[in-house]
Amino acid sequence: MSGAPGLSIQLSLARADFALQVDLALPTQGITVVFGPSGCGKTTLLRCVAGLEKAQGRVTLGDATWQDSARKWFKPTWQREIGYVFQEASLFEHLNVRQNLHFGLRRVQQTSHSGGLDLTLELLGIGHLLDRAVHSLSGGERQRVAIARALATRPELLLMDEPLASLDVARRKEVLPWLERLRDELHIPMLYVTHSVDELARLADHVVVLERGSVRSSAPLREAMVSQEVALAIGDEAGLVTQGHIAARSPHEHLAQVHFGGGTLWVRDPGLAVGHSVRVRILARDVSLALSAHEDSTIQNRLQGSIEAIDTDTHPSQAIVRVRCGRELLLARVTRRAIDNLGLRAGDSVWCQVKSVALIV
Repeated sequence: MSGAPGLSIQLSLARADFALQVDLALPTQGITVVFGPSGCGKTTLLRCVAGLEKAQGRVTLGDATWQDSARKWFKPTWQREIGYVFQEASLFEHLNVRQNLHFGLRRVQQTSHSGGLDLTLELLGIGHLLDRAVHSLSGGERQRVAIARALATRPELLLMDEPLASLDVARRKEVLPWLERLRDELHIPMLYVTHSVDELARLADHVVVLERGSVRSSAPLREAMVSQEVALAIGDEAGLVTQGHIAARSPHEHLAQVHFGGGTLWVRDPGLAVGHSVRVRILARDVSLALSAHEDSTIQNRLQGSIEAIDTDTHPSQAIVRVRCGRELLLARVTRRAIDNLGLRAGDSVWCQVKSVALIV
């Protein structure tokens, strides 16, 4: 992977509970989500990329080399073109919002980047908060200000270490749309650490799964979410996440038709115009399999496909069935007993009965 363009990370670092050992070539657009359970090395990886911890190996971003142990080269954190957002919004309580934002600019002596700050204020919707005292901000507002401060200097890479972990559900819902806007409108690569499957499904363009310091999987979101490695890692929340668009609306039924690579689905109308792009999420637990199309059922969304594989699940009573529907792989979590009773095998034609679909808009 060493010669791949983008963000290249080859690092090793011994820890008491695990050894960080990664070799990654990551894209330089969108959000790469680093996912895994607590203690698997997610934060350690971010700190090593930032230069806050000194691992052995090599880190490059484009043509810039930040670290190369073989050449005894190590660029200190303050010289790396990064922004870092921590779990807790580390704002200065004695400064107001405007002063907090300009502190970062003064620190790196890049006042010419004030134009970047103006854009960030717009993207994060915090222009009206500039004269507010930090202690008067809500948790969601504080975190948006912290993100804005990290972005103010137009970093080449934004590192985010579980930035929503300290927020309650309401505040997370408040911040998530702003993060999506940053992803869609800024051309800055982001490494985003989380153990939240919802954040993974909503924000990720690329997914890295860590387990005890080692890379279990690294792939674009659409491929990653239907892989066995990710399915086992996220358990009950496993399933397809892909792009689609609103194809039609049925106002009298309050439903919308979504077209995606696997076919078409009817979902609760989110009020979006025909043609609007959406993310489609279908959980494996919400897909059942049948050998024929059952039209005498309340399950209205049915997709025909062919079984590609039947894989082991976290419990021996169950299996993950991968079904090719058009350009997409759907996952179905079913019991081994059902597989045996139906005599399902790879290559069989089946109908996927989709009981529930989530749109991420």
